[in-house]
Amino acid sequence: MKKMILKALIACVALGTISAFAQVKMTKEQMMFYTSDWKGARFPDGRPKLPDELIKRALDVSIEDVWGYLRSKGYRCQFEGGWQALHIDKPFAGRALTAQYMPLRPDMEKAISAEGKAEGRVSGSNSWPINELQIGDVYVADGYGKIVEGTLIGSNLGNGIAAHTHTGFIFDAGIRDQEENREIPNFNGFYKGYDPSYWVDMQLTAINSPVRIGRAVVLPGDLVLAKKDGVIFIPAILAEAAISSAEFTSLEDSYNFELNQEGKNGAEFEGGWTPQKYAAFAKWVEAHPDKLKMPRSEFDAILAQRSKPHHEAP
Repeated sequence: MKKMILKALIACVALGTISAFAQVKMTKEQMMFYTSDWKGARFPDGRPKLPDELIKRALDVSIEDVWGYLRSKGYRCQFEGGWQALHIDKPFAGRALTAQYMPLRPDMEKAISAEGKAEGRVSGSNSWPINELQIGDVYVADGYGKIVEGTLIGSNLGNGIAAHTHTGFIFDAGIRDQEENREIPNFNGFYKGYDPSYWVDMQLTAINSPVRIGRAVVLPGDLVLAKKDGVIFIPAILAEAAISSAEFTSLEDSYNFELNQEGKNGAEFEGGWTPQKYAAFAKWVEAHPDKLKMPRSEFDAILAQRSKPHHEAP
């Protein structure tokens, strides 16, 4: 009897060790390490949880305006272009949940499968990240650009992503069942190519780790903005400031376009932003309150900064 109890304890300790030192899904401590500057809300696993309202606001800004802000802060590797899409004319945004895939290696695959079994995971490992998704997430997968036999989802897994997120996915990889995926409600996705093959010789190696998508670096919790011309991954710590800056720049452009069209801008077609011009711009915004998407306090703060002498709008 004592031997049976001892064996049971050893088994429990072994399973506990596997859970404590899980290799596939990033631990909360690892998440906190990579996102230590984030001071806002988090999911239970530690992933930054950006506000829903900010995600909605992101849909109305341009990639260029966000890119310009990020670049000014030293973030030069946040954009990737050259995508195919389920609905290329329908932009979407959400919080990144990341996954990393690699070419299959039998000893690694054996260890990862054993870990999944110990954690109670079911089905192929390409379904594991889907089960982690929350409403408002975007599933971001590094499939190292593989398309033929690199199709991370078909229509069954596509329906799973849609049900969990009401948003979509970004895959540096391929998909299959393209036609059926296009018919799924509340669903969009960007990917590198379509192929009718199913995935072969690939393995999941990480969930919610830092990943590379083309020339962009993505952390879990980043704000993902996918538009017709590409995808930009906005660090969570800069998301609110980046969106506000982009909204302000959009207002500046609207005002400047109007001056150009009316021939009132002289030869300063792209700028000429003096304190006097900003004062006139502020009056124009007051006359067009429907154009102001950000809180007025944020607008006033950015206006004060940009109105300083010698400051030129981006």
